[in-house]
Amino acid sequence: MHASTLLLSALAAFAVAAPTYPQLNVDAVTPAGLDALSDYFNKLAQKVQQSKSLAEAPACDLTKAVLPRQPPSPSSLPDPTKGLVLKHVAIGRGTQNYTCANDTAAPVLAGAVAALYNASCLAAAQPELMGPLAQASLAAGLALRPGETPLTVTARLAPSQLVVSGRHFFRDPTTPFFDLDAQPADQIGTAPTAKNNTEPAPAGAPRGQKGEAAVPWLKLLAKEGATGDLREVYRVETVGGSAPPSCKDMPASFEVQYAAQYWFYEGKPQEQQQS
Repeated sequence: MHASTLLLSALAAFAVAAPTYPQLNVDAVTPAGLDALSDYFNKLAQKVQQSKSLAEAPACDLTKAVLPRQPPSPSSLPDPTKGLVLKHVAIGRGTQNYTCANDTAAPVLAGAVAALYNASCLAAAQPELMGPLAQASLAAGLALRPGETPLTVTARLAPSQLVVSGRHFFRDPTTPFFDLDAQPADQIGTAPTAKNNTEPAPAGAPRGQKGEAAVPWLKLLAKEGATGDLREVYRVETVGGSAPPSCKDMPASFEVQYAAQYWFYEGKPQEQQQS
């Protein structure tokens, strides 16, 4: 069966199973995107009796959630520091932003902006849906209303029902910032961060809307001023977001859409607890 037929069938089933808050940007869906959407809905259909967990942002047992890791290698990200515990998991959906000095230069990363969607329950109870949802969310398009940006959007994550739990942006070129206080009833914390370690995305990582490679996986450390006892942040299971190798035919500034999982850890490192 063609991917578009599978997608239409899945959308019809999903419309009965859940509210219609998410909006699919059909014009942005590529043939590869249809496959991603179909894969997500097929997996969701297998768990339709459990899919009500996507319609809320409940507190779930995060001790059961397992941080995605690549096979060990010299560039593998370090484990979370001993003594820290997982506090929140989010799917980030937005853009990686780049600038170009001239046609012969390589694009330079100028930060990122993204809405963060509460995926804590999904990571704990249905982790097999995490990867397909991130990929499907990229295929679905941002579907922003006039005047909206990833920092102001309030709609749920298409094609799921995950609610906004925060925003991600850069305070300056070296300070990724996470604001997880988007929901008045669930203030998680805020964190200016600095990159601690990085590793390339896996060779088979999902590509972006125009075939862009996935951006690297990261470990970030919270800087002074973080709230909610947030200490460490991981960006993993990235989808798309990379710039082309050259600025040829590119504007002075441009954006590349991406999706990723963000894992937030809280507490005090073990060495501080023992001091």
